[in-house]
Amino acid sequence: MKEQLEFNVETAVREKYQIAAQKVSVGLCYPAEYNHQDLDHIPEEIIQKDYGCGDPTRYVYPGETVVDLGSGVGKNCYIIAKKVGAKGQVIGVDLNDDMLQTARKYVADIGQTLGYSNVSFVKGKIQDLQLNLDLAETWLQQHPITNVEDLSAWETECDRLRKQSPLIPDSTVDVVVSNCVLNLVEPAEKQQLFREIYRVLKPGGRVVISDVVCDEDPNLEILNNPELWSGCIAGAFREDLFLKMFEQVGFYGISILKRSPNPVETIDGIEFRSMTIQAFKGKEGDCWERNQAVIYQGPWKQVQDDDKHTFKRGERTAVCDKTYRILTNPQGPYHQEFIPVPPYTEISLELAQPFNCQGSLLRHPKETKGDDYQVTIFTGSSAGSCCSPQQSCCS
Repeated sequence: MKEQLEFNVETAVREKYQIAAQKVSVGLCYPAEYNHQDLDHIPEEIIQKDYGCGDPTRYVYPGETVVDLGSGVGKNCYIIAKKVGAKGQVIGVDLNDDMLQTARKYVADIGQTLGYSNVSFVKGKIQDLQLNLDLAETWLQQHPITNVEDLSAWETECDRLRKQSPLIPDSTVDVVVSNCVLNLVEPAEKQQLFREIYRVLKPGGRVVISDVVCDEDPNLEILNNPELWSGCIAGAFREDLFLKMFEQVGFYGISILKRSPNPVETIDGIEFRSMTIQAFKGKEGDCWERNQAVIYQGPWKQVQDDDKHTFKRGERTAVCDKTYRILTNPQGPYHQEFIPVPPYTEISLELAQPFNCQGSLLRHPKETKGDDYQVTIFTGSSAGSCCSPQQSCCS
């Protein structure tokens, strides 16, 4: 697709948003409604210059470390700052100097209003969260590029910064959010974008993305319109492929939190609408047998997860320790659908044997209780209760 485009997407988008940072612009994405209480500490300039299509901020919680991709003038970051509280942290990532300048201008004032300061804004590309562009540009000012050798030195320095001073280190973030920005990344770099999101999240972390999606692939006329790129239309993901992008890099629990029933735009019969999705990281690791099982509660007769485990309603399905934790985690996406069945005698990880996660097997109750479990317990309040062995009323 890249060779079909008649202009540089990054340049076109950057120029448009530089103007939008200096004065309020229309036609840049489709702002969603926010709770007024979430905005009462935010200056009007930030509210007016915010451009988005959803509200991922409602899905963050106290104490979390959150990264906002394409943070713009900082509206979502400052909303999240209040939600995560003094023990949380918020990092806004943006490429646009004017947007960053506006966002950083209010850090101290909003911190004073909240009673704590937990927000920072850094310069970087959201598809390259390893490279701190503030540091890279400082080096570039001291070592201007005038020939090929200088260019090679610049590339070497960028690689060094990625390794030694990464903008966002591996596995350090609880939540990655973004509001109508992923679509602005040019097609050739979108796979790298999803890999970067996955890289920075902690195991068990999650991503919450609001973006514009389409029901059909955009045609070439749409793709070659710079205004439709900066307007969050031309780069829109086809909605089914959007979810698959998260699946391909290893996310699980991928779900649609909100999907606009009405299109925000319809062009040549192609509908574009806002959608918010959530996905989790944490399937890494080996599979160990600890005699655990889960029972799928319904309402479907059976369901299949991303790893092709099939869970039939009401049946005890044997699972490895990793899958057990994923399906029963109270902070995860599945716990309301599954009943955990732990073993009566816990098997330590040191003694656990490998578990074959290919396919789905039933777990016999004796595997959970133990082969030598021969307990008899009467639950009546006395030996003379209706259901004691001496009575026949229960037969």
